[in-house]
Amino acid sequence: MKINTKKFTILNNMSHHYLKLSEFNLEGQFIGFVGETPGKFKYLQLALESENVQIKIPKELRQFLSLSLVPGEQIRVFGISKLDTHTGEIKLKAFGVTPIGVCPNQEIPLQQRKSPPKAKILVCQKSGCIKRGGKSFLSELEKMLSDHGLSDQVIIEQTGCFKCCKSAPNYILQIGTKEYKKIHPEAIVSLLQSYLS
Repeated sequence: MKINTKKFTILNNMSHHYLKLSEFNLEGQFIGFVGETPGKFKYLQLALESENVQIKIPKELRQFLSLSLVPGEQIRVFGISKLDTHTGEIKLKAFGVTPIGVCPNQEIPLQQRKSPPKAKILVCQKSGCIKRGGKSFLSELEKMLSDHGLSDQVIIEQTGCFKCCKSAPNYILQIGTKEYKKIHPEAIVSLLQSYLS
């Protein structure tokens, strides 16, 4: 993995000094989690072509990822790399994790191949959106989808920043080729019922 060391800022964190090296965007095969408690794993392991790397997962994504990622799945991870000046160790911290394909060992039944693509809801999980109601929106949305029997037909993808923090919390409903932004959860359910029926 090549890291651009030209861009750096010094971050003080109690007794540690970190050099922010660069942002990263890695694609690889998810190997598994590292940690003691299920649902509270702090790290994920990613197999790249040349090496395996360990990446720290932010708290707000840990439980979701522990339920949704499958070992062997191809994923994209983006975040920031830092150098611990005390130990000389490079640490990677993720801001977002996105599945990019089906597991190589996973067969897709024929009837699923011909079915229409699932709808997708992208929900920003950066701190600005979480503080401004993103967490409660996600809970409300998951409950409404479950109440209407839509949970299995919709993919909820927790993402990084959409770069429109002033309008937080931010989320996008994708149905076919159309995108809907900032619509109420009830309207999301109504649109999904129309599309999926």
